[in-house]
Amino acid sequence: MDADTKEIVEGTIKSVVYRNEANGYTVLHVELPSAFELARLNEITIVGKTQAAWEGEEVRAEGVWVTDKVHGRQFKAENITCVAPKSIVGIERYLASGLIKGIGKVLARRIVETFGENTLNVLNHQSARLAEVPKLGRAKIEQIRRAWKANETMRENLIFGQTYGISITKMTKIVRKYGPDAIAIVKADPYRLCREIWGIGFATADKIALSVGLAKDSPLRARASIAYTLETEAEDGGHCWTYENDLLLHANELTEIPTEILGAALESEIADGRVIAESADAGGPRRIYLKSYWWPEKKVAAHVQRILRTDASFPAIAADRAIAWWEKGAGFSLANEQSTALARCLGAKFSIITGGPGVGKTTIIRALVEIYGARKLKVVLAAPTGRAAKRMTESVGADAKTIHRLLKWNPVTNKFTFDEENRLEGDVFIFDETSMIDIKLAAELFAALPDAATVVWVGDTDQLPSVGAGSVLGDFIKSGVIPSTRLDRIFRQAAGGLIVLNAHHVNAGEPIEVRPGDSDFYFVRIEDPAQCVRRAIEFMTTRIPHKFGLDPLQDVQVLTPMRRNLLGTENLNVELQKALNPTGDAVVRGGTTFRVGDRVMQLRNNYDKDVYNGDVGFIRAVDADSRSVTVTFDGRPVTYDAGDLDELVLAYATTIHKSQGSEYPAVIVLIHTQHYVMLQRNLLYTAITRGRKLVLLMGVPYAVSRAIETSTVRERRTSLAERLREA
Repeated sequence: MDADTKEIVEGTIKSVVYRNEANGYTVLHVELPSAFELARLNEITIVGKTQAAWEGEEVRAEGVWVTDKVHGRQFKAENITCVAPKSIVGIERYLASGLIKGIGKVLARRIVETFGENTLNVLNHQSARLAEVPKLGRAKIEQIRRAWKANETMRENLIFGQTYGISITKMTKIVRKYGPDAIAIVKADPYRLCREIWGIGFATADKIALSVGLAKDSPLRARASIAYTLETEAEDGGHCWTYENDLLLHANELTEIPTEILGAALESEIADGRVIAESADAGGPRRIYLKSYWWPEKKVAAHVQRILRTDASFPAIAADRAIAWWEKGAGFSLANEQSTALARCLGAKFSIITGGPGVGKTTIIRALVEIYGARKLKVVLAAPTGRAAKRMTESVGADAKTIHRLLKWNPVTNKFTFDEENRLEGDVFIFDETSMIDIKLAAELFAALPDAATVVWVGDTDQLPSVGAGSVLGDFIKSGVIPSTRLDRIFRQAAGGLIVLNAHHVNAGEPIEVRPGDSDFYFVRIEDPAQCVRRAIEFMTTRIPHKFGLDPLQDVQVLTPMRRNLLGTENLNVELQKALNPTGDAVVRGGTTFRVGDRVMQLRNNYDKDVYNGDVGFIRAVDADSRSVTVTFDGRPVTYDAGDLDELVLAYATTIHKSQGSEYPAVIVLIHTQHYVMLQRNLLYTAITRGRKLVLLMGVPYAVSRAIETSTVRERRTSLAERLREA
C-alpha cells in the first residue's frame, strides 16, 4: 500500500503496549474484525496520540501504513477514537483491564455472563441490578458503582485534557485540585491553571481560554498576562519587581493586547491587592511587584530590624579572651583576618562572613559553636539543602538541619510550625550556604527567629545566585546595615592541590592551572560534542572509579550548564543511565524511564512529602502496576505515585545551578561552545567549588576562557537593601 494513502482501520484493543502520559503517544495492539480486508493479519499495531485507551474498547484510527525498522509494519494514526465496546468479549476484556477498581478477570466474567451485551447500560443506568450477579455483596456493589462513576468522570477529564494538550498526569492533578467539577472550574477561568497547578504554563491556559470563547482583548486575559509576566520575571531572572513600561511591553508581546487595555488590567490587579506598585523616586517610574514577592521583602527588612533592636539573650562576650581560649584548645592560631571576622561575629547581633572555598569560613563556624557551647548557650545550625546541612554537620561536629526541617512544615495547617506566632528556641543561629536562600524562604526563616537571637549568615557571594527570586545575601551586604567580613586568603589547600587554587583563579579572572602527573584537577580537551559524551561516560563509569576508588553512583557527579542539546542534562542522563543502570524494574513517565537504582533529583518543594527542590535520592522500589516508585532521601523512603513523577528527574548529570549547596567527592564538568550563552565566571566558579577530591574539566579551551572572561552578571531587581537602610 502507498504510505501516502490515508486509510481507516477499526478493531478492538487487545492491549495497550505503551503510553507516554506527557504527550499521549500510545502503542496499541488491535484485533481486527473478520470482515476487514486485512483480517488475515488477525492483529495489527496502531501508533499515535490518544489520552484515553483501555483494553476491550473499540478503536477507529485514521492514518497511513508505515514500516518501522525495528518494529515492522505499523498503522501510524493521525486520529484515534476509542469508544466503549459492544461485543461480549470486548466488554469482558474492558471490565477486566484494571479500569474499574474492584473488578478483576473472574468478576468481569460473572458480570458479563449475567447481563451480556447490556452490561454497560446496566452499569451506566441500572447499577442496582448488580445485585443479580451471583456472590456479589452489597459493599462490593457500592465499590463498583463509585469506581464506575469516577471512571466516567475521569474519561471526560482525559478527553478534555487531550483536546488542549494536557497530559494524563497533569489532568490528574487538576482533578485532584478541583474535584469532580474540574472541567467547569477550568472553563470559567482557565488562567487558574498557570497560577495553581505546577507544570502548566500560560500557553496551555490561554489555548483553553480562547477556545471556550474568551475574547483576545478580554480583561480576564489581560490581567492573567500581567501576573504571568511578573511571575516569569521572578522565575527566569530572579527579579522581585519590574518597571511598569517593561511589564506592559512584555505582556503585549505575549498576548498582542493593546497597552491601553493592559494598563487598565494592571490597575485592576493593583486595586485587588494582587499586584503592588511603588515609586522609588518621586515622579520616577513605578516598580511593579507581585504581592508574593513584595511582602517577603517587607517582612525580611522588618524582622532583621526587630532582631537588631533587641539585646542578645546572653551577656556580652570578651572576644579577645574567647578567641585566645579557643586557639589554645584548637592548638593553632587564627590568621588576622579570621580573628577579626570571629571577633566581629562575637560582638554583633547579626553578622555576615563571606568568601570563597578554603578561606576559613568553616573554621570560624566551628570556633563560634565551641565558644558559645562553652557558655551553655543553645546554638542552632542550618543550611538550605540536605547535602549542605550534612556537610555542615560533618565539618563542624554539631548537628545541622535544613531550613525547611528546622521550621517544620505542618500539612494540616499548610504552613510552617514555627513562624512569628510560634518562634524557634535558641540563643545563636548560624546559617551556611546562604547565597542559595531566596527572598521567600528568608521571609519564613526570619519571621521564626526570636527577638533575642544572635544570627550569623555565612555564604559565598561569588557563586550563582539563588534559584528562587531575590538576592538576599548580596542585599544584606549592600545595605551596610549588617556588619560583614570578606575572607580572601586561602588556608585550606592540600599539598599540590589545585581545586581551591583554580576556583580563586577563576574568580579573579585568571587562567586555570593544570599540572602533569597526579593531581586533584584535570582538563581534558575535546572538541566534538558526541565524543565529549562518550568520554564523560568512560571517566564516570571506569577511569575515575579505577584510579581513585570512587563509586560512580554515589561519588561522581556530571555537571553541565544547560538542560537541552547534546551536552545537556536530558541527553546525558539517558546515556549515563544506559551505561550505569541499563536493566531492572522500571516505569516510564513523559519519555523518562525511572529504574530501580537510579539517582534522581526533586524539582520542586513538596512540603507534604518533606522533600525539597534539589534534594537527591535513589530509587529503591518500583510498582509497575500502580506506576509508583519509592525513593530514599538520606535513608528515608518517599513514595511517588504516577501523578507525582513529573517532580523527579534523573540526576546522573545535573545543571551547575541545581548543584548549588552540594559537594561531591568528584565532579566532571562539561564546558563547551554549545553552552556559549551560559558561559559566565560565576557559573564555572560554582562548578569547580562542587568538587571535594577531584575536578575533571572537559571540553573546549575557548569555552573555559570565555567563561572566565565573562564577569558581567545581570543584576537582579530587588529592593531589600533599600528597605533595610530605610528601616
